[in-house]
Amino acid sequence: MKKSVCIYFQVHQPDRLKLYRFFDIGNDDYYFDDFANRTILRRVADRCYLPANKLLLDLIDKNGKQFKIAFSISGVVLEQFEKYAPEVIDSFKALAATGSVEFLAETYGHSLASLISPAEFRKQVKEHSAAIYKYFGQKPTSFRNTELIYSDEIGAAVSDMGFSAILTEGAKHILGWKSPNFVYTNAINPRLKVLLRNFGLSDDLAFRFSDRSWASWPLTADKYAAWLEQAVASEGDVINLFMDYETFGEHQNAQSRIFDFLRAFPAAVLKSGNLEFCTPSEIAAQHQPAAPLHVPFPISWADEERDTSAWLGNELQNEAFHKLYDFEKKVYQTGEDGLIDTFRKLQESDHFYYMCTKFFSDGAVHNYFNPYNTPYEAFINYMNVFSDFEIRVNDSLKNPEKKIEKKTVKPKAKKPIVKPAKASPKKAK
Repeated sequence: MKKSVCIYFQVHQPDRLKLYRFFDIGNDDYYFDDFANRTILRRVADRCYLPANKLLLDLIDKNGKQFKIAFSISGVVLEQFEKYAPEVIDSFKALAATGSVEFLAETYGHSLASLISPAEFRKQVKEHSAAIYKYFGQKPTSFRNTELIYSDEIGAAVSDMGFSAILTEGAKHILGWKSPNFVYTNAINPRLKVLLRNFGLSDDLAFRFSDRSWASWPLTADKYAAWLEQAVASEGDVINLFMDYETFGEHQNAQSRIFDFLRAFPAAVLKSGNLEFCTPSEIAAQHQPAAPLHVPFPISWADEERDTSAWLGNELQNEAFHKLYDFEKKVYQTGEDGLIDTFRKLQESDHFYYMCTKFFSDGAVHNYFNPYNTPYEAFINYMNVFSDFEIRVNDSLKNPEKKIEKKTVKPKAKKPIVKPAKASPKKAK
């Protein structure tokens, strides 16, 4: 049997908060920086989503069913596409129509709900699966949690929701001597296949591709294909290459020749006849699992630790996180669509990521993705927003006859929190 290569891309953009001061509490009930969100989404659409989708469509036309890829697209970025770049959705629909692209399920709001609220987790997964079917005509059978967060319990919950495969990180502290290049099973429910990211080979593209100080620069498609063959020559069945889609054109700009690499990649991989491209669901169906994978504590694909400390590693993050989810029951008691929608947006993992205080080992990566100057500014801004949100929820419960509707006319935007473009980080996310 040929060895399988699985390429998976994450597509997500957060709903960034506007600068929200203490004196805005009780006076301003719109929290989001529409200017920044529109500006960044349009920039990334022009640099990455549109040209990369066009190139992938050309590669599928050229290689037929031999070239296959997988995407997960968060529900919140789908909403932004609808508002600011509907042509991006059309380009993804064109990819879906080829039959060579699998769309995965995830949490609708790119949230950390799996770590604290099983009920909210299920709601968001169900809502996201419905959105994927609505846009792309696929009912997802494979799942990727926010930032590849996974544990035995999370995997069992995903299996109970009917999924056959889940994607996560091939973390060294979990694998030990084992290889990420095999299929594993969930330790609680062996029906769920676990696909592990080969972080070394994935990060060669995602983070090291344009680094001229890297010993392997420049990386060509033929060289990379040879590495893939070597990785599974003696042992292993699959190579899982999981990365942000923004790698192409945004994190690695067009001048780095990343699109030229992608254009040559399928032919280089298929040339020897030893490797084939497969989607996650195909890998789960074709390959026998090597063993159960025991993951008692949550892992992720972020930072050197490969755990959840990027989002919940300090007191600021935990204070904001627990304040928000302690309010879950009250939010749903209001029955107000506007409040529930805001609650979902405030759950996006990015808000907690901005509060991270890792200044050393992974500080450069966090700074690259952070619109705030310091994590303390991110915390204060978020908690100011939450304080007003708390007032609105409590007011709705005290006055059930008063409907809080979504605004159709947004107030004048304040100065957006947008940093100038930076060079891409060189460390693993």
